[in-house]
Amino acid sequence: MQISGKALWPSVVVSLLASILFSLRSSGADADATEFPPELVHWVPYKGNPVFAGTGRDTWDRHIRERGYVLKEGDHWRLWYTGYDAGQHNLGLATSDDGFSWKRFDDAPIFSSRWTEDMMVVKRDNAYFMAAEGLHDIAHSLTSDDGIHWTDQGDLNILKANGEPLSEGPYGTPTIWIESNVWYLLYERNDDAIYLAKSTDQKVWTNVQDEPVIKRGPEPYDQFGLALNQVIRYRGHFYGIYHGTDRKDWGRWSTNIAVSDDLIHWRKYPHNPIVEDNRSSGIIIQDGDNLRLYTMHPDVCVFFPAGSKEAAKQ
Repeated sequence: MQISGKALWPSVVVSLLASILFSLRSSGADADATEFPPELVHWVPYKGNPVFAGTGRDTWDRHIRERGYVLKEGDHWRLWYTGYDAGQHNLGLATSDDGFSWKRFDDAPIFSSRWTEDMMVVKRDNAYFMAAEGLHDIAHSLTSDDGIHWTDQGDLNILKANGEPLSEGPYGTPTIWIESNVWYLLYERNDDAIYLAKSTDQKVWTNVQDEPVIKRGPEPYDQFGLALNQVIRYRGHFYGIYHGTDRKDWGRWSTNIAVSDDLIHWRKYPHNPIVEDNRSSGIIIQDGDNLRLYTMHPDVCVFFPAGSKEAAKQ
């Protein structure tokens, strides 16, 4: 019995440790599922991808690049995008009845008086506000009454938390979130880190803090660069859709997600990326009761939540 007991004791310990590890892993998985619902992190590509791209011909929008932006307004869809052939990058518009088949609004840009790329659009009080990158990745804003005719409002004036001017250098990929009539701006500097500022007049933006709210790395998928594309509120949390690169030459990007309760403290999804294959500049759109993920660079592709009826059709 004594010898038998000695023989059994290691197996009991191993079994107990395995049970503890399983419990910890299960609780961790449950925590991930609570903070990162499956419909936000598991995506299936649409079989008709890409749904929009550059013309590939001798036009002003032979190519498209970086973040475009989709808004669903009732039964109609709009896609603002950046087109270029050589030289300046201009703003284009496409429309759709379903978010899959897109038609260019015009053969010409809808705004070409200033370099405009990597834009996002907010509709508020029947007016449109756009934040975009300009030349040398300096962010600027535009306004419109109809989403077609735009007026440039100049560079975004961003101040440090103490009111001093922001140091010289690029500040791009501007992303807006509005909370209780306060406008928040998340922006990147050199694709190195993401910062948070706020404004009450959309003219002067003051850093909430001068330290980044999201830093690149140490994870490999964003260790060499990242930029935030969109903030959404879902099930009581803020989610940031951002892209990152695992290459020093920025030759490959992926789409990723992070969660926050205050826009300042962010936790990256432990199993990022959520979309690979150099699909980046992603945004999530509510399509009635369903979600869609659109990636914008180097062309526009659609993804459906795994397990959805739409995903099952692909």
